[in-house]
Amino acid sequence: MTSTSARPRTPRRRAAARWGAAAAACAVAGAVATGPAHARPGAPAPSIPIEDPVTVAPVPREGATPAPDTSRIAEDGIRPLQYWLDEYGVREAWEESTGEGVRIAVIDTGVDGSHQDLEGAVVGGTDVSGGGAPDGQDGLGTEPEHGTLVASVAAGRGHMAPGGRDDAAPGRPAGVIGVAPDAEVLAVSTWLGGETSEVRSVDEQLPDAVRWAVDHGADVINMSVGSNTTSWPESWDEAFLYAEEKDVLVVASAGNRGSGLVQVGAPATIPGVLTVGGVGRSGEASWESSSQGISIAVAGPSEDMVGAIPGDRYASWAGTSASAPVVAGTAALIKAKWPEMSSAQVANRIISTARDTGAPGKDPLYGYGVLDVEAALTDDVPEVEANPLGSMQQWVRVHRRSAAATPSATPSESAAPVTEEVEAEVAPPEPVAPIDETGLLPVIVLTGFGLLVLGLTAGAVVHIRHIVRDDAGGRS
Repeated sequence: MTSTSARPRTPRRRAAARWGAAAAACAVAGAVATGPAHARPGAPAPSIPIEDPVTVAPVPREGATPAPDTSRIAEDGIRPLQYWLDEYGVREAWEESTGEGVRIAVIDTGVDGSHQDLEGAVVGGTDVSGGGAPDGQDGLGTEPEHGTLVASVAAGRGHMAPGGRDDAAPGRPAGVIGVAPDAEVLAVSTWLGGETSEVRSVDEQLPDAVRWAVDHGADVINMSVGSNTTSWPESWDEAFLYAEEKDVLVVASAGNRGSGLVQVGAPATIPGVLTVGGVGRSGEASWESSSQGISIAVAGPSEDMVGAIPGDRYASWAGTSASAPVVAGTAALIKAKWPEMSSAQVANRIISTARDTGAPGKDPLYGYGVLDVEAALTDDVPEVEANPLGSMQQWVRVHRRSAAATPSATPSESAAPVTEEVEAEVAPPEPVAPIDETGLLPVIVLTGFGLLVLGLTAGAVVHIRHIVRDDAGGRS
């Protein structure tokens, strides 16, 4: 990783031309609903609602009853719709790494590990909402499919299907293939949107989810959630600080205008978090599928996306919810290639190799630029002393200083005395005679002051008489 200048990057258009017609012909795969987010005000929610995704009928598994064909797309036609594999250099990056040995924690609405494209990928999980399955694999809330969509984009493994083309991962030509197809997934289910009294608040769920993921070996945490506020509860500080201290990279979606999130909200505003904005097929910032903000670090594909949903089905979707797992998968590829690389260096490698777009340098729409997965795995990138995305530890020290101050001791909780008790007797002071025992001092002072005034007056009278006398002599 020597300090050499990266070779010029140009957007990949070959695949766009190749699969553009295929995408148009397969438009029946579905369109994303873009109604308002369902979360209560201020509460994180999935970045884009998938209320009624149009699904792709799967090829039935061996021995299963064939399902009626409800669309014109076979499951071996999903792969061509994954345009980002070509346009963002994912296929080329697979020559360097496939994410083997790296764990991605998907903190979302639950991940269906039984999906044919995720079999063997989900190696653990939990529920932090109080309303889900203990293994985190039940879909929860108003968008139960969301977590499975996210996991499939990050680490889907595809599957075999009769008549499928071996145009991507050997042996797994059908279904969704993730950016890091050999990475492992930790499913952490949360209840986001439409909360009830039976589930815990989001403020409690998310920090517990982060801590659990760190404690169970996550190398990368994906949080495709967003909120309408830039701030976050103080109760989140320790969890994100814990992830930073344990060198776990947190990737979060920037949120979407289509869901009412005009500016980036927490947790994507937390220092050290790799925040992902979204761009459309043309490479320009997506108006409906991406918000904006100074915390955006990099932009990724957010429109015309496809992914897996429970029941061996598929859906099209949009939003930075889909952009984030593309970046999380890229981080997993880097971690697998350089296992000793710190999360700060991984983040720096991703943003340093991004294709600068929009205003020169960092800007609130694209961050440092549009993701280039191949470059992130192959370019020489100089090391950095600190995380370019900021430090949670430093932020807490500066902004929570007053809260961290030690309260003064109360009568019931008095602190140990700082000085030792002195028990020696102290002799009483000797009496001292007053300066004026007779009481004549005021009289003497006043008499002296009077004599001084009298002398000054007499001198002035004599001086005036001399002046008058001299003046009279001069006129005579």
